[in-house]
Amino acid sequence: MQEFFVPLTDEELDRLDTLLLERVPEEGGAEDADEGILDISMLDGFMTAVVSGPNPISVSRWLPVVWGDYEPVWENEAQIQNTITLLLRHLNSIADALMNAPDTFEPLFMERTVRGRTFRIVDEWCAGFLLGISLDTPGWRRTPDFDALVEPMMLFATPDGWEKLRGLPEGEVEAQQDRIAPAIRKLHAYWLAQRTPSQPGKFSMETVGRNVLCPCGSGKMFKKCCGAGKTLH
Repeated sequence: MQEFFVPLTDEELDRLDTLLLERVPEEGGAEDADEGILDISMLDGFMTAVVSGPNPISVSRWLPVVWGDYEPVWENEAQIQNTITLLLRHLNSIADALMNAPDTFEPLFMERTVRGRTFRIVDEWCAGFLLGISLDTPGWRRTPDFDALVEPMMLFATPDGWEKLRGLPEGEVEAQQDRIAPAIRKLHAYWLAQRTPSQPGKFSMETVGRNVLCPCGSGKMFKKCCGAGKTLH
């Protein structure tokens, strides 16, 4: 059970990042296809919203959003279980930081180096966070000062936000990026204080349960799918 509460290594983060990208065909799918989450930064933002909001979001509800219309083609049962374990471990590490050491929490932003200078790329993370909010928009709307707290994410992940950022000096753009982590800490802290002790903050295979939909997104019950150790997807 302890394996579900060990932070991912850099190699494991890279493995998830590769899986998220390579599961979508290079030639693309239907024009209106949902590609789900395409990189580890967007996943990190999405999972941060999942663990920070007003109501628990079950694994069987958020995992299909990760895959969109492109669930990976699994090679074997072990790959399914290993991938779910990686996802749960990363989710739990975010929850642990925000619950027990919020000052240490930092979003997993991307970086780009241009002519020797390194720039933060926050757009994908912010898009993932807003996608996570969309799983429970009415609940999130009950947050005091909600619009002000999510404004930094809206700036970097919506057309209206991009328009506001256009033409701003570099220092001001970085200042807006610096607002993201403190806003997340405040959002999580508010809803953490509202939760009852019975609401789980972390996840394991026991949390998934054998009588709920399988977290692989197959639509089958967990006990008749990955929980039975027989079905591939």
